[in-house]
Amino acid sequence: MRVKSLIFMNGSKLLLTLLKDYDVKHIFGLPGESSISLYDQLKEGEVLHIITRDERNAVYMADTYAKLTYKPGVVEGPSVGSIYMLPGVAEAYKSSTPLIVITTDTPLYGEKENYLTALDQASLFRPITKETITVYNVEELPHAIRRAFRLSTSGKPGPVHIRIPLDVLEDELKGNVELKAQKEFSKYPSQRPLADREMIRKAVDLILKSEFPVIICGQGALYSMAWDEVTELAELLGILVGTTITGKGCIPETHPLSIGVVGGRGGANFSNSIVDKSDLVILIGSNTDSANTYNWTIPSRGKTVIHIDISETETGNNYDSINLIGDAKVTLRELIKEIKGSGKIDKKNIILDRSAFEDRLSKERREAVNPLRFIKELWSLSPEEAVLIADPGVSAIYTAAFYKAKKVGRYFIFNYGLGGLGYSIPASVGAYFARPNSLIFSLSGDGSFGFSAGELETIRRVNANVVIIIFNNGSYGWIRAEMKARGKDIVGTDFSSPDYVKIAEGYGLSAYGITNDEEISDTLKRAIKNTPSLVEVIVEPEDKFVPPVMPWSKRFL
Repeated sequence: MRVKSLIFMNGSKLLLTLLKDYDVKHIFGLPGESSISLYDQLKEGEVLHIITRDERNAVYMADTYAKLTYKPGVVEGPSVGSIYMLPGVAEAYKSSTPLIVITTDTPLYGEKENYLTALDQASLFRPITKETITVYNVEELPHAIRRAFRLSTSGKPGPVHIRIPLDVLEDELKGNVELKAQKEFSKYPSQRPLADREMIRKAVDLILKSEFPVIICGQGALYSMAWDEVTELAELLGILVGTTITGKGCIPETHPLSIGVVGGRGGANFSNSIVDKSDLVILIGSNTDSANTYNWTIPSRGKTVIHIDISETETGNNYDSINLIGDAKVTLRELIKEIKGSGKIDKKNIILDRSAFEDRLSKERREAVNPLRFIKELWSLSPEEAVLIADPGVSAIYTAAFYKAKKVGRYFIFNYGLGGLGYSIPASVGAYFARPNSLIFSLSGDGSFGFSAGELETIRRVNANVVIIIFNNGSYGWIRAEMKARGKDIVGTDFSSPDYVKIAEGYGLSAYGITNDEEISDTLKRAIKNTPSLVEVIVEPEDKFVPPVMPWSKRFL
């Protein structure tokens, strides 16, 4: 605890002071009339403010920043922009990303007087945040910030909304106030609760008795930074490890025990069939949603399941499982300790061979670029520390299935909390500020590009080390494939293709095009050398070259 003299400090300066006490280095957002007082303080530059071109995109930037830094992302928007922030906040809520979402507002009674831009912000944000906090006077700001950071980073993490009227930002704080910054909540996981020891012992007994156990890691294992424990447990007993699409990176996918991504998004028949053969599934940090489990068939509900998760709302929610409610890292550490002390270690000896499956697919000739061939070329040219952010569609599915994680950790970002289009381009800006020394790949589609093209200006302005890859199939290809899979006519999915290369060049980016497999390697090398850059890749829609999505295709062995 420390006491600061804050005589004659207004609410805006107090807010920035409080944020700095929580080690906030970056804020994403854009100004409005209700936030002018705040921007008067931001000009001092002690906290770097990144101006964006759209409020939703500002939230996406903060979302990825939080995922890569293990600190809450901070985003701010004016009252008029608060409604545009909702899609990004909803994605963060569904994917459990810790965010501090600050919206400025008109004086609170303004909505009753038809004050321009006034609306009930709290009601808008309440269903998609852990809590929404309205600050009624300047003296309440320290408590509001403490509460927001504590809630955002504890338990199941997520966004917290703080609503601050402009009169509070402009009001003077007279006298002294205690700033009780709770430093442990400036990062996550802020606390690591251990699951019940009796439940751990039950889980150990099941694991030691099983003949063919499989581990499946979800995004929660990444949030917990539990990758060392996952790998140690797998190697200790010879257990195969798969991940959901959002859990990618919990084990190096070059590891002999890795089976890659499983489930309905990015899981091939090769990996899914292994889960099907198992006699025990150990779920770590998975919310067991319909996409990751392919409607609760991978694993099936008849499997014996151990479920480790920090959230009581997710653990045991969709499976009749042995439930270990606690932080994944410390719970796995205790579980490993129990196994080692049992004297019953029986290491399995399983050999996997994916080569025939992958080689056959990558050699297929297409009328346009083979996306699998493209991903394999990208993998060979990417530095080990590269960060990949992929929009739903061709971008995410082929990356999930065929770009092997080279090392453990958070290097892949997929917005499959909700799966909306237009995420990866703005998210690449957040990734750049989170890891300025890493090469960032934004893998997008032409459908997604239309949602977020304005942020090319932001990427050029901040000179981000970003390569944007646009898969152009002239359509909302995912929906085309789903319509075809359901036996429906393809309606309302196709659109014209502008000159993406010229658009990128107009924003000041280096830009290139790839129309066949032979152009992939040299073009990628030039794009990587001349960032920020954009590469347009001509591909077929998903209904013509079907990706590994259950149940669209049985080709993926």
